[in-house]
Amino acid sequence: MNQVAEKPVIVKFNKKDRPEFYKTLRKRVNNHFVDNNISRHANFNMKIKTVFMLFSYFLPLGLMLTGFAINIWWMFAFWILMGFGMSGIGLSIMHDANHGSYSKSKKVNKILGFIITFIGGYDVNWKIQHNVLHHSFTNIHGFDEDIEKGVIRFSPTQERKPIFKYQVFYAPLLYAIMTIYWFTAKDFQQLFRYRNKNLLEGQGLTFNQALIQIIVVKTIYLIVTLILPMIVLPFSWWQILIGFLIMHMISGLILALIFQPAHVIEETDFFMPDKDISVENNWAIHQLLTTSNFAHNSRVFSWLIGGLNFQIEHHLFPNICHIHYRKLSSIVKETAEEFNIPYYQHETFFAAVLSHFKLLNALGTGSYDKALTSS
Repeated sequence: MNQVAEKPVIVKFNKKDRPEFYKTLRKRVNNHFVDNNISRHANFNMKIKTVFMLFSYFLPLGLMLTGFAINIWWMFAFWILMGFGMSGIGLSIMHDANHGSYSKSKKVNKILGFIITFIGGYDVNWKIQHNVLHHSFTNIHGFDEDIEKGVIRFSPTQERKPIFKYQVFYAPLLYAIMTIYWFTAKDFQQLFRYRNKNLLEGQGLTFNQALIQIIVVKTIYLIVTLILPMIVLPFSWWQILIGFLIMHMISGLILALIFQPAHVIEETDFFMPDKDISVENNWAIHQLLTTSNFAHNSRVFSWLIGGLNFQIEHHLFPNICHIHYRKLSSIVKETAEEFNIPYYQHETFFAAVLSHFKLLNALGTGSYDKALTSS
């Protein structure tokens, strides 16, 4: 019996809420690129970064498979490097490419976006979850899948369960296994969910096509990164499996600790759409209310994490390569202040992470809910 797909539901934003803000901001950002005669896409710096990130993942893998892992400590060192390289590819290359901001060429974006499959993911699901749901409906209950986690309470709009009292302690462990869950189960679960919500059609795929693609790319990924090392390396299978898991745990922690402090912190807002499935704010203003920057003065850190410490600029202009966010941040901040709109940012990465875990604790214990009630 065929299951009938639901009609896609979207949230309606208030277009009358200070529309001049985004109009003014877009004009100023456009003028920045015109006046400086530069492209919105990748520049030479970005291309150098691309090579660096790709080598940081594929070079250790290649060295390990060709006999350079002369002892078990070398092998673990290669897995650790691959963990950092895996997150670097996700943050700095795949992310921009799947937003269509890496290059003006759709072909280049598609090729570089497909690299996600080499680190265990599936590009179509990622685009739906991240581009369609998260970017469109940031921190909105029932729409933003990034805050709809059954085992962690990320939002006050989510029902509080007794287990959440301890989430501040177990969250890091779940963050560490995030990419393991991603390549083993999450993509399959998402695929069925997106079929039922009629979201696959927007990606030009049928359910069967997408399912076959997932099975093929994940099989190849497991063969290359796990089974082949078990065949060619002179170590026990369980030692290689530990190395593989270490790689994923490093990557999972990095990815979670970069993305979560951008939206799930003490300052940002969370929304429950009304019965008309609408919210009170203009879309652009909504992004500022639900997003925060951090470590804006750290150039090296920003370079390594794909400029995603400038999440505000990324959410307002996801079609612009992240290499330009630092320059755009002053324009966005000044314009937001001019229109009396909050511009959240933490001076350091540590401060942002601390705010995230403070909120997790408050959401888990219920103190955040009490504060909302008293306000």
